Amino acid sequence: MAVIQYGEKEITYKIQKKKIKNLYIQIQNGEVIVKVPYRMKDNTIQEFVQKKAKWIAENLKKEKQKPQEEITPQKIENLKNTIQMATQKYTNQLKVYPNKIRIKNIKYAWGSCSSNRNITINAKLANKSKEAIEYVVLHELCHLKEMNHSKKFWDLVEGCMSDYKVYRKELR
Repeated sequence: MAVIQYGEKEITYKIQKKKIKNLYIQIQNGEVIVKVPYRMKDNTIQEFVQKKAKWIAENLKKEKQKPQEEITPQKIENLKNTIQMATQKYTNQLKVYPNKIRIKNIKYAWGSCSSNRNITINAKLANKSKEAIEYVVLHELCHLKEMNHSKKFWDLVEGCMSDYKVYRKELR
């Protein structure tokens, strides 16, 4: 953990060294994460974070103001039903079949698809619309055909749900 001063406040941030070219900042659950290339020097990182201190402070404040909706057992049950219906609909349409689908709390995405054909759906989708949930299920099922985000992948998504961009925006 590292700290910079911004006005009267101290901003604490975590550095994650990764195999990437550029450094960037993420705010997740009130935590500031700075992802940097392996060989980047600490003073370069600190200068970057200091330059972005205003942006960080504003976004931390925004995140604190967001209401956190509770995920009730009834919402999880509705989520399961929607996932099951969407899975049936799109597996038949795409002719793809996952090994298993599970619901978990994921911090980094709305859904994921492994090379073992296992799909994980974020439990936080329980607070989103039925259509947004269907979009995530479709998105992950399309990865069973295209394990990337190429034009071919997006054409596959659009072929099944022409208005997917509306629901994708809801998830931002």
